[in-house]
Order: sequence, then C-alpha cells, then structure tokens
Amino acid sequence: MKSSENKLVIIRHGESIWNKENIFTGWIDIGLSELGIEQARNAGKLLKEKGFNFDIGYTSELKRAIDTLNLILEEMGEDIPIKKSWRLNERHYGLLQGKNKDTMRKIYGEDKVQEWRRGYEAKPPEDADGMSESLKDTEQRVLPYWEEEIKPKIKNNRIIISAHGNSIRALIKIISSQEKIEKIEIPVGVPMIYEFDENIRPLKRYFLSNNNLD
Repeated sequence: MKSSENKLVIIRHGESIWNKENIFTGWIDIGLSELGIEQARNAGKLLKEKGFNFDIGYTSELKRAIDTLNLILEEMGEDIPIKKSWRLNERHYGLLQGKNKDTMRKIYGEDKVQEWRRGYEAKPPEDADGMSESLKDTEQRVLPYWEEEIKPKIKNNRIIISAHGNSIRALIKIISSQEKIEKIEIPVGVPMIYEFDENIRPLKRYFLSNNNLD
C-alpha cells in the first residue's frame, strides 16, 4: 500500500557521535554513532512495514542527516532523487559548537544555556567568524526553501525530509504557525508524519511507532 500524496515524513537524524558525547554540534559535520546507524535502519524498516514509499528526499548538507536518509532508503529498497540544502542544516550554535554542554552550563549557568537552546530569539555568543543563529534565524532561512521548493511538491509527490532538531522545529513553526515550538522535543530517528488537506493545510501530526500511536 502506498502512502497518501498528502503525507509528509520528517525525521531527525539518528544519534551522532557528538550527541552521544553531549557536545554542541551545529554546523560541524559529525557522523552517526553506531546507535544512530541502528536508529536510521530501524526507521527505514518501520516506514517500509507501514507501507510508505517516496518520490523525493530532502536533507541538509550535513553528513549525519544525509547518512540517516541513505540508510532509511537502503532498508526500504528505495532509489529516489535526494536534494540537499544548507537551509535544512542544524542551527549554528556559534561559540558553543564543539563544546560540552555540561561544561557550558558550568560557565554560563543552566538558565542561560537553556535559553540559548530553546528560546525563540535567544542567540548563543558568536564564533570567531561572527556566526550564531537563534531559532528565529533558523526559521527564516528554512522558510523560503519550504515555500518555494518543498511545499509545492507535496500534493503530487511522496516526500521524506531528514534534518535536525532545530531545523525541524523551524518547519513545525512554519507549517503550524500558532504552535509554541520552544518546548517541543524531537526524538532522534523517529519518523514524524504530517497529514495535509488538498490545500496543503495541516490536519494532523504524529510520530510513527510500531503501535502507530501518536
């Protein structure tokens, strides 16, 4: 059974090596851990079991998202075009990138680090290149890619997106404009399904599980 053309699958990459080591990763190109590889393969098996098929895949330009999508498609026996864009990259964590999260909490305080991680407009200190992004900044760069590239294709294509915690939060904010995304947790390696009406207005969002529970 083929999935509806008005369904969209979004998945956060499997656990990365730096997820495992509790390090801020951002735009640094870190690969999947052994568990992350297993999570991606399990997601592919689950999607196949639930009858999903895809026409187009989208991913960021970062290895952990690309590898997750490739492993999913390999498990499904799917060979589809994959489009990569920096606009789907994880948010840039500025000076925090490559730093241990617990160490940063000791230096800056729990509340400040939590504000940087989950606040909508809060931005970590810039790195040496002057780079850093808030969740709002991330949303603003994801928005044109959604509007111009992905959204127009949903009605006639079965789409899967492999991205990152904060670029996925940005997508949720764009799709479901009234939703408070600061406290939404995006589990690694678990397919999230959006169902849309014929005008690509969101009807439902849920995580796919073996029990098909929301």
